[in-house]
Amino acid sequence: MSGGGPRHGTIVDRRPSGGGLTGAIGSYVVRDDEDERYYTFDYRQIVSEGFRTIRTGERVRFHISAHSPDRAEFVIRLDQPDPAEYYR
Repeated sequence: MSGGGPRHGTIVDRRPSGGGLTGAIGSYVVRDDEDERYYTFDYRQIVSEGFRTIRTGERVRFHISAHSPDRAEFVIRLDQPDPAEYYR
């Protein structure tokens, strides 16, 4: 259950936490387009097939967590990159 309807925003930061097998797991920060608040989330909240990652500057749609109002959940990338450009 999420807190409210879909929101739109831009990924503004990625903060490595040192977790996971390689120490590369981190959290992301999204700035809401409407209220300009910042919400954090980790890769588990990215809705995607395959490898879940987002780059700084990408636009996303998300929900605000009903359990933690400073957290985003159900994060979906809006601007899918061109694969040739993405894997440079």
